[in-house]
Formats: sequence, structure tokens, C-alpha cells
Amino acid sequence: MWDEARPRPVPTLQAMRRATSVTLCVLGLLAACASEEPDNNPAGTAISSELLADAARRTVLDQAITYPDSGSAEITTAIIEIPPGAETGWHLHEVPLVAYIVSGELTVTYDTDSGNVTKSYQAGESVLEAIGTRHNGRNDGDEPVRLFAVYLGAEGSENTIRF
Repeated sequence: MWDEARPRPVPTLQAMRRATSVTLCVLGLLAACASEEPDNNPAGTAISSELLADAARRTVLDQAITYPDSGSAEITTAIIEIPPGAETGWHLHEVPLVAYIVSGELTVTYDTDSGNVTKSYQAGESVLEAIGTRHNGRNDGDEPVRLFAVYLGAEGSENTIRF
């Protein structure tokens, strides 16, 4: 087991306001993208939306979501590809990370206070990754794992810390 060297931050009012602002911006963008303009769509077509996560407040390890409380908000996005048989290596995330599994199946082992916990995520799933917990992802399948990652960070906070 791995023992965290530093205490978990307590969200400040500034961090809560930042998180609310980011959430409202994202919701506004999604609403703008999903609004249907009949004059702009060919006859018989409509924009659709599939909800992946709704008001998520806890990570895959049932941790409360905490946002960095220092620095300006920074959102980073990435497409991550893990070849068959490859591993991410042990790492942790200091900031909330939401990932969507585009293809393949990802198996992640988390180093928790009560021992290792292993979870599998498949194409089409949305994952609110653990914060501040060492973990290692691996692709045990025959096809590459591709995931779309969104890091909800802040200036001065690292998205990923490798060991």
C-alpha cells in the first residue's frame, strides 16, 4: 500500500466558485451545441445527445471530488492510446480527470489504503478517475485502448505525477 505524504486539500470558496464557473461554461457550450435550429438542419434530421455522467460527485473509488484551489483554472484535453499489452506505469492525478473510453478495454489497479483494487472500463464508458491515488492502467486486449481525457486543473497543479 501507498501512504499519501500530504493531506487532502479542503475546497475553498474560491475553488468552489471556479468549479461552478467551469461547470456552467461547459453546460452552456453543450446547450449551444445541442440546440436545434430547424432552418439549419436537413429535413428529418435532429441533433441527439447521450448523457454520460450527470451531477457526478464521487470518483471511481468513491472519493469526493476536490478541485485545486490555487492558480487560474486550466482545462487540458488529450487522446490517450495504449497498445495491446502495454501499461501506463504507476501514476496519480492531482486534479479531477474525466475520461471517455473510445475503444478497447482498460484494466486499472488502484493502490488504496485497504489494498489493491482492480476495475475494468470498456468502450462507451465514462470514468471519473481517482484523485491522489496511485494507479496503473493496462491493456490486456487485442486492440488499442483509446480514451478521451479531460483534466480539470489549475495553474501550478500537475495533471499527472509518475512514479
